[in-house]
Amino acid sequence: MRIETQCLHEGYTPKNGEPTVLPIYQATTYKYDSTAHVGKLFDLQEEGCTYSRMANPTVQAVEKKIAALEGGVGALCTSSGQAAILIAVLNILNAGDHIVSAAAIYGGTVNLFAVTLKRLGIDCTFVDADASEEEIQKAFRPNTRLVYGETIANPAIAVLDIEKLARVAHRNKVPLLVDNTFATPILCRPFEHGADLIIHSTTKYMDGHSIQLGGVIVDSGNFDWAAGGYDCLTQPDPSYHGVTYTQQFGSSAYITKARVQLMRDFGAYPTAQDAFLLNLGLETLPLRMERHCRNAEAIARFLTTCEKVEGVNYPTLEGNPYRELAKKYLPKGCSGVISFSLKGGREQAARFIDNLKLAMLAVHVADARTMVLHPATTTHRQLTDEQILAAGITPGLVRLSVGLEHVDDIIADLAQALEKA
Repeated sequence: MRIETQCLHEGYTPKNGEPTVLPIYQATTYKYDSTAHVGKLFDLQEEGCTYSRMANPTVQAVEKKIAALEGGVGALCTSSGQAAILIAVLNILNAGDHIVSAAAIYGGTVNLFAVTLKRLGIDCTFVDADASEEEIQKAFRPNTRLVYGETIANPAIAVLDIEKLARVAHRNKVPLLVDNTFATPILCRPFEHGADLIIHSTTKYMDGHSIQLGGVIVDSGNFDWAAGGYDCLTQPDPSYHGVTYTQQFGSSAYITKARVQLMRDFGAYPTAQDAFLLNLGLETLPLRMERHCRNAEAIARFLTTCEKVEGVNYPTLEGNPYRELAKKYLPKGCSGVISFSLKGGREQAARFIDNLKLAMLAVHVADARTMVLHPATTTHRQLTDEQILAAGITPGLVRLSVGLEHVDDIIADLAQALEKA
């Protein structure tokens, strides 16, 4: 099936007389016929649900759908995008390990890597993802265990050269983890370019309507964990009677361990109701992404004509430094998120935002409705001036998440707010 069809039909196939729509299994608990069968479930010798802290039939159907959309061997849904990043990292890193991350990423991820994980003994070096392979290589250490980046950086709207980072990562025998939230699998499938793991904040475009929080981890099944020396996957796990994940689960070793060990212990699993709502969003994802992209392209071109705007970041614009990478990795479009800088810095940006009538000031992005935010004083507020600049943020930078309204109405709102600013 092509991806548009997969969005509707993957994950759940109704049998004779069953509902056409994915049912909500509103349950925490499951009945079994024998103690022997339950024992096999807990020994990971049988598939099934033991408790909804790790698996639920409604959530599992959505996991199968997302894994199919990204071309992975398996997926694990989480209660938020941040939970997905945390579990994805801690599934293979221990105290004393090191991450190489692109600097131009979401501010919450910077805090996670630079502050919280550091408290747990995991260090991170932030690099300019646009640098040469030789420059990026200098950030690697003997204890580097992961490389991280965003397909489309939030809010710099920088496009990641996935193949370049994959080459550097694999040369050092470590996996590349890519946040594909803004692109979604509709616009980019990072596994086809060498990424090993993918995360999404499903709260964004996959949901698309601001109604539920969620995240997901997707495993390509391609990385050789034995060659990289990841003992947590290649050596017996004492918490499961000595199971060795790579031996018992093969290419699904990583995602299986994330579920049965990390999710078991952290309990950051979404509810069946949340998964049901997410599935509704996934069914219309291809249509929505096409409209988001077309609206954003028109608005980006409009902003380049505005006297009070000193710079517009959108990869399809002529002269944009990421235009060629966008053609390679994002041929269908570059999502609906634009960032642009206003002359006059923070004060000018604040006056512009406060005068908008249709676009909503909201701490959110990638929604059906147009939303706007000033990153320097909100999502990236906790960062130092150096970190803010490294993330591609100027004092007057505005992040505009273009919605599904008629493009002329959005442009009219921007124009009147710019005039008043």
